[in-house]
This record gives sequence, C-alpha cells and structure tokens, in this order.
Amino acid sequence: MTQRTVQSALASRLKAQAYGLGFDLAGIVRLGPSDTFPRLQEWLRAGHHGEMRYMARGERARADPREHLPRARSALVVALNYDGTQPSGPIARYARGDDYHDVLLAKLRALEGWLTSDVGRKVWAHAYVDTGPFLERDIARNAGLGWFGKNTNLLHPQLGSFFLLGTLFTDLDLTPDTPFESEHCGTCTRCLDACPTGAFVAPYVLDARRCISYLTIELRGAIAPHLREAMGSLVFGCDICQEVCPWNVKFSRAAEHGVLAPRVENREPDLAELLLLSEDHFRARFSRSPVRRAKRRGLARNTAIALGNRCDPRDVPALTQALERDPDPIVRGHAAWALGRFVGNTDAHSALQRALEHEEDSSARGEIELSLR
Repeated sequence: MTQRTVQSALASRLKAQAYGLGFDLAGIVRLGPSDTFPRLQEWLRAGHHGEMRYMARGERARADPREHLPRARSALVVALNYDGTQPSGPIARYARGDDYHDVLLAKLRALEGWLTSDVGRKVWAHAYVDTGPFLERDIARNAGLGWFGKNTNLLHPQLGSFFLLGTLFTDLDLTPDTPFESEHCGTCTRCLDACPTGAFVAPYVLDARRCISYLTIELRGAIAPHLREAMGSLVFGCDICQEVCPWNVKFSRAAEHGVLAPRVENREPDLAELLLLSEDHFRARFSRSPVRRAKRRGLARNTAIALGNRCDPRDVPALTQALERDPDPIVRGHAAWALGRFVGNTDAHSALQRALEHEEDSSARGEIELSLR
C-alpha cells in the first residue's frame, strides 16, 4: 500500500469519525498561505474592525497558520449546525444554549484521542474554535465546506450558514479535499438590503462598526445614538442577514443532536428582568453561555435600547430603576435614552428630571439632557 493510499484512507476514517461524533460537515485541508489575507489587510486599514484590536495582532499567523503552529501540516475542519429553524428573538440563535466553544472543543479533543489510537502513536494536534489568529473561513473554504456569501458568512449548498466551525490542526500529512471554488449567490442582495444598520459597505465587505453583532457583543462603550433605533429588540447578536438568505430559507434544518439546544429562558427572555440583573445574577443566569462575552454592562446597555424601541409603558419602572440605581454610567445613560422615547409619558419624564438633579457622570448626564429636550 502506497503512502498516498495510507494518507487518503486515514483522512476518510477521520472524517467518518467526525460525522459519527455529530458534526454536520467535515473536510481536510493542507495548510499554506491564506488566500484572503490581503483582503483582511485592506479591511483593517479601512478601520472596519472597530475596537476589535485583536484582529490586527498575529498578522503572520493570519497570513499562514504554520507561522503560529509550525508543526501543523494538515487540518480537519468541521461544522456543527445550530438550528436556523428557530424563531427570531432578542438573543441570536447560536448563543441560546451552552457555549459552543466548550461543545466543539470537547468533540475535537475526542477526535484527537481517536487519531492517536488509530495511528498507533502520539499524534501532535491542536484543537481550535474561534479564539486564535487564524482565518477560519479561509481554511474552511479550502477544506471544501462552502463559499463566502455576500454577507461574509460561509455558505454550504446543503446546510446554509447556520453552523459553527471548528478546526483540528495536526502534524500528519492527510489527503486534502477539493477547495470550494465556485460561489452561488448570483445577483441576490437580500442579505445586504435587509441589514437595518447598513453595515455592508459593499458585497462581501462588512463594516463591523455598524453591525448589530459587533455593537451588542464587542463594543464596550456607548452605542452611537443614530444606530440605536435600528437595533430593534436585539440584545445579543443578530441573525437578520442569515434569516433572509435563500440558502437558509431552503436548507436550514433542526439540530439533530441537541448539544446546542436553546435554554428555555433564552428563547424569549424577559427584557426587563435582563436589564435589572446584578453582576452575580448575570454570571449565574448565563453560566457556560456565550452571552457572558457581552458582560453585564453590555447586556444591560443593549436591553435598555431594546426596551426603548419597544416603548411599552409597562417597562418604564424597570428603566427608571436602571436610571436611578445601576452602578454603571453607560447603563444609566442608555436607560435615559430609552425613557426619552416615551413621549408624553409623565412617569418617564419625571424619572428623567429627578435623575438630572443627582447624576454626576458627564456622559450619563448628557444622555438625560438630550432625552428631556
């Protein structure tokens, strides 16, 4: 049996094992220079990454993963469906259950153990999910897992884009799959047209500074007032550009294994309750959840905007409590903005007037003054 045959057989067994562990897609890539690194450099020079300064670090590794992992020669890339058939809600679909990092890493490490057993020696491997200096979409496309949609998501012709990626780097020479060279978006621009904040400056180019996912998760300070109304009721992430994609409309399917099943309380969360969570209650409520990334301040800030957009008089007491008692001026300022949306509501107006007399933070005070105009 030739070495090439051995490599091909091992690659086939590894992918079969990945499918057996519940992954929905699996492909092999031989590592090398990134095809899309020049586009990343242009994106960074344009400032589209906003406050995500980590995107500008590890440049050499983004250009070629072997610069960061010199022992790596091949990689298995996998995808796990997280059920795009769920209804829309304030929390993006991928974040309604347990933290996907933990779920995917456990499966990838199981594959690492299987690989060592199958080869009969200790195999060097590195499991990766979304936390290092790698262009994972580029690696996944070269592994045959899909093409880049105009909304910058990876799309697969039988699965759409509601899936999460994971990678197992290894020092083995595995027979690679054929890269996904074609694209199937055609003249469709539904994802671009549907974005409520106009985050797409061109097809395939996302300005993260206007993206609701960035605003609700990555941005740490105040959200620009001109973007708040367009955020609607979204408090963590956004699925809009995926929801309208014809490939998702046709091919999204329920998750078969349930490992990322949404927690009941995250399907339609009580927004007033989220706004008033203490630090301890926030940590307990979102234990082992991706929502922890936004931190309590971020989630409360986002929720204040959502309540202001909903403009239900029943939310005035919760917003008033946040305005008067929240320890963070960012949250108090956004609660003031939300109360200012209740035009003609005497309770909201009175709360803003009282707060103006006591607020010492200049940014929160500025929000109160604007809301009283």
